[in-house]
Amino acid sequence: MAQNRGGWSTARMPEMDERVVVVTGANSGLGYEATRAFARKGAHVVMACRSEERGEAAKRRIRTEDAEGTARGSLEVASLDLANLDSVRSFADGFREAHDELHVLCNNAGVMAIPRDETEDGFEMQFGVNHLGHFALTGHLLDALLDTPGETRVVTQSSGVHERGDIDFEDLHHEESYDEWDAYAQSKLANVLFAYELQRRLDDADADVASVACHPGYAATNLQRRGPEMRGSTARLWAMKAMNAVLAQSAEQGALPMLYAATAPGIEGGEYVGPGGLLDMRGPPEIQRSSEVSYDRHRAERLWAVSEESTGVTYDLERPATAD
Repeated sequence: MAQNRGGWSTARMPEMDERVVVVTGANSGLGYEATRAFARKGAHVVMACRSEERGEAAKRRIRTEDAEGTARGSLEVASLDLANLDSVRSFADGFREAHDELHVLCNNAGVMAIPRDETEDGFEMQFGVNHLGHFALTGHLLDALLDTPGETRVVTQSSGVHERGDIDFEDLHHEESYDEWDAYAQSKLANVLFAYELQRRLDDADADVASVACHPGYAATNLQRRGPEMRGSTARLWAMKAMNAVLAQSAEQGALPMLYAATAPGIEGGEYVGPGGLLDMRGPPEIQRSSEVSYDRHRAERLWAVSEESTGVTYDLERPATAD
């Protein structure tokens, strides 16, 4: 198990020359900061963004900020809408045509606590984007990860809010009742259940791929703004801004758990990384324990089956034996 002694930072990231990284939601927030850090270490980063225009603007911003030429890696913007399974498949097909290897997949993009909406495929938006879109993406890119020499990693971004979550298999898409925070917590618990179940299946197949979950703590990003803006709630928007100013760490700090999970030597599949400071909301990254329900193998297997049925994506990995 990797340890974090003395406070881990991007200065301790290993060099990543000739490594290929995919970051979803790379144009802003945690994804942007992770992309910038990977590029500074020499990686080729595929910036998977819903808006290519915003992705290109983020790419130019990284280059503009890189006045000293420290971001010596290369950047590539590609269209990916996690709310559309056809877009997910198209992105993966394009990636495989352009690249022979994939060393790190960062399942980072997401939506948080928004009014109820549905994806192009009829899924509740938060569950569809945060979990099902990334489930499908990882499945489509699995061969690239397996075929790349050496250990590769899948890092799935969750949230501390997953601790209040459960998977409502009877109303998975909240058609009968909807609470934006319950839906968000369910999607974030699904992220952890997926990361752990993927690792079990990778272990069973003796694959040299590590699946790791992480969370950013409380980081100030645009993610918190979308819900209040969609509701037109000025009061909630100002309250969120005030909380960010008082409690949140920067997006740059919030990206550290994902970067630690993606690059730190000794990280093992099935681990959960988060900030180790005040109430796990801020501070340097460390290995932590997720909620008790996130380790429920029966729940994870059921979620996996539902996810395969919903997305039409199956993984060419052996199914592990069911726990007693």
